[in-house]
Amino acid sequence: MCFSHLAIARSAAPENAELYFISPTDGETVQNPVTIRFGLRNMGVAPAGTDIENTGHHHLLIDTDLPDLDKPVPSDKNHMHFGKGQTETSIHLEPGKHTLQLLLGDHTHIPHRPPLISGKITITVKQ
Repeated sequence: MCFSHLAIARSAAPENAELYFISPTDGETVQNPVTIRFGLRNMGVAPAGTDIENTGHHHLLIDTDLPDLDKPVPSDKNHMHFGKGQTETSIHLEPGKHTLQLLLGDHTHIPHRPPLISGKITITVKQ
């Protein structure tokens, strides 16, 4: 029996919710360790596994495009999970240009409906 036509249920998000970077800013030159602060308006942050309406947890996408929004966010070097409810991190990135983007996931790591996605920013990490 084929179930490929079945959609995974996605948690609802308020239409006025917004996901964004507090820092760094687009075009900024930074040095290691890179401190990244996540911003979220009109929703709350809750750890993965916590099923509370209008909450989610952050995923940081590094040098990659958006994953399939109907599936859990992958977990690899390009998709960092902050399932404990963290709102900032300090990471080491190789010198050079990098793109960063935020994606909010629900209690099962699946993006909301509509998905909360930040703008993609580009930063340069100094030698």
